[in-house]
Amino acid sequence: MAFLRRYAASPAAVIGLVLLAVVLAMAASADLLFPRNPLALAGRPLQWPLANPRFWLGTDTMGRDIAAQLFHGARISLMIAGLATAIALAVGVAIGAVAGFYGGLADDVLMRVTEAFQIVPGFLLLLVLVAVFGSTLTTVTIAIGIVSWPATARLTRAEFLSLRQRDFVAACRGLGMGDVRLILAEILPNALPPVVVYAGVVMAAAILSESALAFLNLSDPNVPSWGNLIGAGRSVLRTQWYVSAIPGLAILTTVLAVSLVGQGLNDALNPRLRRR
Repeated sequence: MAFLRRYAASPAAVIGLVLLAVVLAMAASADLLFPRNPLALAGRPLQWPLANPRFWLGTDTMGRDIAAQLFHGARISLMIAGLATAIALAVGVAIGAVAGFYGGLADDVLMRVTEAFQIVPGFLLLLVLVAVFGSTLTTVTIAIGIVSWPATARLTRAEFLSLRQRDFVAACRGLGMGDVRLILAEILPNALPPVVVYAGVVMAAAILSESALAFLNLSDPNVPSWGNLIGAGRSVLRTQWYVSAIPGLAILTTVLAVSLVGQGLNDALNPRLRRR
């Protein structure tokens, strides 16, 4: 309850949670409201929003219902962002935990690997991975996760370097606790709050990355993603700007919601702010 009170104390965090709930509701109700294939031809191309009561957000360049693609696209974007974030957190936390706990040679080797990934711009590396391994939904999701873990690894390492010197760690060692149990049961739970907060940043970046790939025709064209819809409206941007503007607004809203929720979690979990 104390956590909820601290979270609710931030109006921006509450707004972000409401916006995220709206996006989740869109994803959950997509099949109910739009049971047909969202990529199927539905009517005359390039009908403006509200011009036809059947298509209240209009149709795209191929005559597909924009509202159907928007709702189904919410599911695709959230799924990609969630799975890519899980991959980035799993890899980053594992590497950061080992490097920060053991130090020495293990720390040096793992941090050099991390720096090698950070030397190449993340989106450029993402383009290379997608170009080499293909642009299926699975490949895109894994590729986004692979390029997103270095910052998480560094954050986890910093937390472990600080926590491994604490008295409770020394007490656990005195009780004969092994390294694996000490890492997983004692240090990791105390290191996770900032990592959980940073997960919001990773998730927002994953949504933008997938949208950018789709805009460049490098994402899976067989799924109704928001990026694909923006790319479809690129050729008619001057005259039928709504084709790209509507999914762009959805991306903006989702990224803003995730960012505000992450900031709210930071305010609620930050021990310095708890004492205020």
